[in-house]
Amino acid sequence: MARFQLRTFARQESGSLTIFSLSLFMAMIMIGGLAVDVMRYETIRTNLQNTLDRSTLAAASLTQELDATSVVNDYFTKAGLIQYLKTVTVNEGLNYREVAADATAGTDPIFLKLMGINAMDAAGHSKAEQRVTNVEIMLVLDISGSMASNSKLTNLKSAANEFVNTVLSSDAEGRISIGLVPFNGQVNLGSTLSAKYNLTDPNGGTNQFCVDLDPATYSSLSLSRTSAMSMTANADSYSTTNQTTSYVTPTDSNYGVANGANLWCPPSATNIVRLPSKSISGLQSAINGLTAIGATSINAGMRWGTALLDPSARTMFSQFITSGAMPSEFQGRPFDYVDDDAMKVIILMTDGEHFAEERIKPLFKSGYSIIFRTTSDNNYSVFHSSKVVTTSSTTICNSRPYWVPHLGAWHSRPWNGTVPPTNNCYVQNAAIPSGVTNLTWPQVWANMRVSYVAWQFYARALGTTSSTRTTVYNDTMTAMRTQTATTTMDTQLQTICTSIKNQGVTVYGIAFEAPANGQTQIAGCASSAAHYFNATGLQIKTAFRAIASNISQLRLTQ
Repeated sequence: MARFQLRTFARQESGSLTIFSLSLFMAMIMIGGLAVDVMRYETIRTNLQNTLDRSTLAAASLTQELDATSVVNDYFTKAGLIQYLKTVTVNEGLNYREVAADATAGTDPIFLKLMGINAMDAAGHSKAEQRVTNVEIMLVLDISGSMASNSKLTNLKSAANEFVNTVLSSDAEGRISIGLVPFNGQVNLGSTLSAKYNLTDPNGGTNQFCVDLDPATYSSLSLSRTSAMSMTANADSYSTTNQTTSYVTPTDSNYGVANGANLWCPPSATNIVRLPSKSISGLQSAINGLTAIGATSINAGMRWGTALLDPSARTMFSQFITSGAMPSEFQGRPFDYVDDDAMKVIILMTDGEHFAEERIKPLFKSGYSIIFRTTSDNNYSVFHSSKVVTTSSTTICNSRPYWVPHLGAWHSRPWNGTVPPTNNCYVQNAAIPSGVTNLTWPQVWANMRVSYVAWQFYARALGTTSSTRTTVYNDTMTAMRTQTATTTMDTQLQTICTSIKNQGVTVYGIAFEAPANGQTQIAGCASSAAHYFNATGLQIKTAFRAIASNISQLRLTQ
């Protein structure tokens, strides 16, 4: 009986162990299956997240010129995961780009379904951003006389105003600056900027702060603030005169007085350089105040535009910030060319081509002239040193060393003046006869054009025949002024453009209804063919819009 009970017990326990073993085996399968499902999930999720991260980083790069959404799609397509990509969001401005993407992949679990889990989605999210903190832009704009035709200046103002608004309205941090350099035959610095340079040869004019740059300055990007810079004379060296043997009054509007439209530095309180600003209204007001007048010196405009982007101007900018002339946020500008957080841009626009520059030579810019004006009737007389006679023992003057233009005769003294001492010899600003005023050269040019003085005060006085008068006139004009050939100006422009581009500065060029050589010069100055625009009429607005859009896709690789 006892044996039977033991055998029965053994049979019963054997069944229990089998059930237990089966249960344990099933649990092991479940755990293993769970691991497999989890591994599949994690593999898909990792692959999905890695693709998200790589694609958003590539799309957010400011050097990426392709559409950001297309870049993300391309990454997912090549990874075989395009069906899982849900959304792509792009937010970009002038100096930044943000790209966010979401993706979800269903892993279709196998073993987890035994536990009632029928779905296990792998979700991923990625967001990448690239931002250039500091952007410096200089607008170098042509305001020569030809801009007054065909509504060109009106169209330029509209386009430039829209550009300023587009660029600065998206700059919540106030890290984008825009400066303005208008140019015609010269660049008028204005009183604020000109005060920071060592200007010599004051021209006696009002709102005329142009300087005659030394040709050597086109070989360097920096401009010295201690070296002497000769101010542009307030003189009309371009207008011609009537080369008659008769007297022509200096007040003759056609042949005597200086033509204000032909001054190389036309007086203006609005056509002046504007310091870098972040004020939309301030910049638009400056743009709206521009007027068209004068010749075309693209080289001078570009030279000053580059000078105000060069790091050598940083100390000067700091002084402007201290005085309140520039925002405090602009401390440290102009940034170094190699600064990875800085983008520098120049937009150069012209409707013309170079017009040969004329400059008054230093000897005739400042100081006393040899010309006298009477205080009684405002007639003139001129002392000529050629009438000085030197002997072995002494120097005497011709008995009649003063040319009186309105009489066409030589006198022993200035017209309506007393006889000067020392044998009628005249020493500038010394022993000046009473009854007359010894004019300075700025006073002369304020009243008379250069050609008039050269003919009436020199050629008629010293020439005795038609041929000799012409020779004296030409020699006098050569002595009083210099002329720069347009080919030289073209070379200067391309030299400074090449130098600034070599520093990583992006140059956009707009030829606005310009002649063939103007187009050639602007195209050569631009960073590439893609940075050059040949615009007519309202197309200039399209050009500025394209530039605003393109700038947002750039990041300088220093």
